[in-house]
Amino acid sequence: MARKTKEEALATRGQLLDAAARLFCEQGVSSTSLHEIAEAAGLTRGAVYWHFDNKGDLLMALWERVALPMQQAFDEVAREQANNPLQRIRSKACWIAEHIEHDEPIRRLMTIMMLRCEFTQELESTREHFLRVREDCLTQMRSEIQLAMDVGQLTPTLSVEQIAIGLFGLVDGLCFHWLISPTRFQIANVTRLSVEAYLAGLNGKA
Repeated sequence: MARKTKEEALATRGQLLDAAARLFCEQGVSSTSLHEIAEAAGLTRGAVYWHFDNKGDLLMALWERVALPMQQAFDEVAREQANNPLQRIRSKACWIAEHIEHDEPIRRLMTIMMLRCEFTQELESTREHFLRVREDCLTQMRSEIQLAMDVGQLTPTLSVEQIAIGLFGLVDGLCFHWLISPTRFQIANVTRLSVEAYLAGLNGKA
């Protein structure tokens, strides 16, 4: 009975997250109420509050659904490319673009964060959380870039910080433009080629 109850709770939580992701994408975070999310999931508002404190809590749960498989993928890249920091940079930089088109949770989360979310005072703690996540990602990327320089895979013509910020901006920009017009270009292929050109340009090979 306890197992069934736990399974039911997880199923309910999943229903709420699916409904929230769909409505946040369609209407925007600010324009979506918890009552609408409950109705869309076929549940009561009490069910929402049992699992989530507010919309910020829902957003962080949507992020966690994406963060786990992403971290698992990055761990696998680290194992497979233990002695190749430049390839680790390529793989990590392209991961979102390679999944955003066909992985619905990732596509919806990116749509919400880039196009449908106004970080109001209600979502201030959520905004701070995502800023910390981005800073952690930048820290990891700076570390990989420094390692690539140390082993001679990248020429240190720019600072590590400049290279990392530039790479983040490149990938973020491509994802943003693809989300606005998904039929305009093939996101995975264009991102891969753009990242490769960016990294080659750092070594004067563009």
